[in-house]
Amino acid sequence: MDLQLQGKTAFVSGSTQGIGYAIASALAAEGARVVVNGRERVRVDAAVDRLRRERPGVDASGIAADFARPEDVIRLLGMLDDVDVLVNNVGLFGLADFESIGDEDWERYFAVNVMSGVRLSRHLLGGMLDRGWGRIVFVSSESGVNVPADMVHYGVTKAAMIALGNGLAKRTRGTAVTVNTVLGGPTYSDGVASTVEAIAADRSLPVDAVQQAVIGQNQTTLLERFIAPDEVAALVTYLASPVASATNGAAVRVDGGVLTGLL
Repeated sequence: MDLQLQGKTAFVSGSTQGIGYAIASALAAEGARVVVNGRERVRVDAAVDRLRRERPGVDASGIAADFARPEDVIRLLGMLDDVDVLVNNVGLFGLADFESIGDEDWERYFAVNVMSGVRLSRHLLGGMLDRGWGRIVFVSSESGVNVPADMVHYGVTKAAMIALGNGLAKRTRGTAVTVNTVLGGPTYSDGVASTVEAIAADRSLPVDAVQQAVIGQNQTTLLERFIAPDEVAALVTYLASPVASATNGAAVRVDGGVLTGLL
């Protein structure tokens, strides 16, 4: 299927590795110009170089900015213009007891996981509406619907992201601009892979055995395996395309069946 993304410009926040990089790569494969983002210039440059190697002919560039630093956000926004596709992917993730998360940590999670999407969308949505076409996709999580007891802070910010996408979609009524949210499930991202590999090495176990043990703790996944970043990226790329013109204001699942008992 031709997703008709040739010549479109896409910005993907938090895209030097994992799901974000997979999204940038998938968009590039469809002919989009891609701007990647990460906190560190060296990792941004490495991601751009990797994209150019893996997707010959791609028009790829990068902007280093940390969404926890207001001055970085201001500088980033000043460098973004005429973006057709905005993918709000950047986010913090971590296990912690509710009682151990202080106000400063809550504010940091909101600054990165929620306010990044607020600021980017506020800056770019108007231009999309003026030009008559655009896509905003939020990469949220099933944790925003079924908030984990050991990640209340994370789940709350992901719930806020779903609400933000829903509200922004209503501002696009009668236009060719859409705003949608993807609800990911347990994904084998770089961070998860590193953790699994460390556990496997520490216990002298095969990596795939540890993968199965970890995913086996989740009794509601119909997939019974980790989701690959490319699988999340495929749905995001579809929603970012002109082909998905009739999907707007949706929270679309790519969770492997985790939410089956909830929705």
